Amino acid sequence: MDKMKFAVIGCGFWSQFQIAAWKELKGVELLALYNRTRSKAARLGERFDVPRIYDSAREMLENEELDFVDIITNVGTHEKFVSMAAAHELPVICQKPMAPDYETAQRMVETCQEAEVPFMVHENWRWQKPIRATKEKLASGVIGRPFRARISYCNSFPVFENQPFLAELEQFIIADMGSHILDVARFLLGEAKSIYCQTATVHEGIAGEDVASISMEMEGGIHCNVELSYASKLEQDRFPETYILIEGAKGSIKLAPDYWLRTTTEEGTHSKRLEPQLYDWADPQYKLIHASIVEANRDFLHALKGAKEAETKGQDNLKTVELVYGAYESAERGEVLEL
Repeated sequence: MDKMKFAVIGCGFWSQFQIAAWKELKGVELLALYNRTRSKAARLGERFDVPRIYDSAREMLENEELDFVDIITNVGTHEKFVSMAAAHELPVICQKPMAPDYETAQRMVETCQEAEVPFMVHENWRWQKPIRATKEKLASGVIGRPFRARISYCNSFPVFENQPFLAELEQFIIADMGSHILDVARFLLGEAKSIYCQTATVHEGIAGEDVASISMEMEGGIHCNVELSYASKLEQDRFPETYILIEGAKGSIKLAPDYWLRTTTEEGTHSKRLEPQLYDWADPQYKLIHASIVEANRDFLHALKGAKEAETKGQDNLKTVELVYGAYESAERGEVLEL
């Protein structure tokens, strides 16, 4: 089969890793880059040997013969570029969070449905090797019926150093990291029936919340607590790992620091280390995340070629978006929000 040809819209911090991840896959070819600052796109294009550079997304979509586009811009521009791609009848992959509010996300999904084009959201967190293994272990039934879970992303990782714009966001950790972690909760446990959230701001000089505690009742009566923090100075929490504890009637599953998955039942504890692949282009501190981008892109490519449906298509990710902005509404009202 001929290679699927695509263009990237947006050349910010994460684009370098998403492009490198695409380069790991066969059957795909990057033809063009767009960025409003042409010089930024040109530097990225030179690095990855991309033949054509644009500072007009509309011109790029009109001139290039593409099979899909990958949108890697800030959240406030997503609807504009998704609508533009849909108008050109192009399948579209969009960076998370999908939109700055639920209503906008819903419009984006409907726009692509009306244009009859596939719409996928780049939600890579669930593709991390240890989290996939956690899902497999849970699905095996070894711990029986799950009744309680805790999913924790709490660290002092210097996120503002490579993404200083995050300090200016009025909605910070829930929109940025909560999009990932709440999606993991859905991936592992199913849909939420209610949500309650409390937030705090610990870092000085930032606009939004950097701490959030979220409690959800999931389908089947599972109680799930999600902990988010960029202000936690704990020895084991210096790296961007997600820790998980799921309790069941017959045992527990624990995803612990350094990629250790531990399953405990009456027979004892079985431990397995699930270290992610380190690609030569990946930052070692981010290797878990960067490896998951490759797997997310692989899933998109299979879907684009008609082999399967993408896991994180827009309609599915809309449910994650509902949790993100439901959490903000709950925190503002100080109430449990029924979903």
